[in-house]
Amino acid sequence: MNDGVNGVALAVFILFFLAVTVMGFLAARWRKAENEHSLDEWGLGGRSFGTWVTWFLLGGDLYTAYTFVAVPAAIYAAGAAGFFAVPYTILVYPLIFTFLPRLWSVSHKHGYVTTSDFVRGRFGSKGLSLAVAVTGILATMPYIALQLVGIQAVLDVMGVGGGENTNWFVKDLPLLIAFGVLAAYTYSSGLRAPALIAFVKDTLIYIVIAVAIIYIPIKLGGFDDVFGAASEKYTAAKAGGLVPLEAGQWTYATLALGSALALFMYPHSITATLSSRSREVIRRNTTILPLYSLMLGLLALLGFMAIAAGVKVTNPQLAIPQLFEDMFPSWFAGVAFAAIGIGALVPAAIMSIAAANLFTRNIYKDFIKPDATPAQETKVSKLVSLLVKVGALVFVLTMDKTVAINFQLLGGIWILQTFPALVGGLFTRWFHRWALLAGWAVGMIYGTVAAYGVASPTQKHFGGSAKEIPGIGEIGYIGLTAFVLNVVVTVVLTFALKAAKVPDGVDETSPEDYTADAGDPGVQVELPPATAGKTQ
Repeated sequence: MNDGVNGVALAVFILFFLAVTVMGFLAARWRKAENEHSLDEWGLGGRSFGTWVTWFLLGGDLYTAYTFVAVPAAIYAAGAAGFFAVPYTILVYPLIFTFLPRLWSVSHKHGYVTTSDFVRGRFGSKGLSLAVAVTGILATMPYIALQLVGIQAVLDVMGVGGGENTNWFVKDLPLLIAFGVLAAYTYSSGLRAPALIAFVKDTLIYIVIAVAIIYIPIKLGGFDDVFGAASEKYTAAKAGGLVPLEAGQWTYATLALGSALALFMYPHSITATLSSRSREVIRRNTTILPLYSLMLGLLALLGFMAIAAGVKVTNPQLAIPQLFEDMFPSWFAGVAFAAIGIGALVPAAIMSIAAANLFTRNIYKDFIKPDATPAQETKVSKLVSLLVKVGALVFVLTMDKTVAINFQLLGGIWILQTFPALVGGLFTRWFHRWALLAGWAVGMIYGTVAAYGVASPTQKHFGGSAKEIPGIGEIGYIGLTAFVLNVVVTVVLTFALKAAKVPDGVDETSPEDYTADAGDPGVQVELPPATAGKTQ
């Protein structure tokens, strides 16, 4: 790895960073409504985004800097098992096609801003709503931290921040500056900032991958040589070559399925979804978002290219930035680093907004200040979004980077436990609220305890997300095992509670709410910027 500063790459990186910073602040005036002081405006962009804005926003939200760095890094370090991210993003889109339009409809009919709002309204339970909100916040925090890890990886490869003996403040100053800018424009512009910047981020990523997938193999002698070098390495390491070993196939399958079920349980995924202007926008997006899966498949191949290029790093997360540094001219390496850096800013902003909305609507308003005005809700959400980012920054600066990655894996286990309440509630009112809460608790406890017992070379506890599946004996994804236990407990207790005639909560929704669209009676329609705040 180059110990000096790559001046040209750094200059290009700074140029793009300054450009998106300006865009972030100008976004406050983009699609601006007359009444800015509501979570619908600050936290959901006025619920006014069309197909393409939503597509870029969801893509910027789901395909993060961590994706850009970690997916090929997993392949670089562990072989084809790292490809699990590709099939799970393929599995997820038919799944969300069935339930996201229903969530959009009922949320717009009743003004829900978060998943917990829906759960409270559907099951009449503030306790269950609180459980979903707390889970969402806890699962999102390490995810935000990983975006900052992605920025830090790029800065490390560019040689910014000095060596190990450098004063900690000087070493982390570039990351602190990036954090400060992110916090400032998120506070001022809300969801409009990442929505606007997502255009730049996704365009850069597509350009970088298109160039990399053609240019790098040519320099390395073609794909035959790339795959040959990768196969040789994995075979020597007894990692199963280009196919996962038989012992790891259950892990691969359960991790892909569990991750697919969990992806749209994250608050930031739902926030981006609810910002769209109509039910049809969501349906269209579920059909065109798989284009990102194609990009992800090509991106994953960079892990093989890093092996063929002879990249040597102690931290696999640095493998792809180092590959770009070694293979590209300095100016284009700067473009690639900017793609990763901006790819961190967009999801980090959306995640902090989503976590803040959960706190404001489902903790602050439900339990602390029930009579909070929309302006007060917005103010609290802005402040909490800052606190969430500060927490993520402290996490990154004080803990080993592999710890952040493993805690994000734990977050995936946790967020999957909200699936029965959210997705189940969108299709049926049969589940009892107490049964759902008990199932959630069982899944959370089992998942946390099981993950606690997993060790890694860098951690004694929480070192991974795979463990033996009870009753089967195969190693599988802890989150999916916990989810199955969650569902079993929920179903059994629902039968028992209904047999005992235990009172259930009041459902404030009706069947027609789940198919309502923009323009239907009672469905709030956010107007285009030119007529925002006026009657259509």
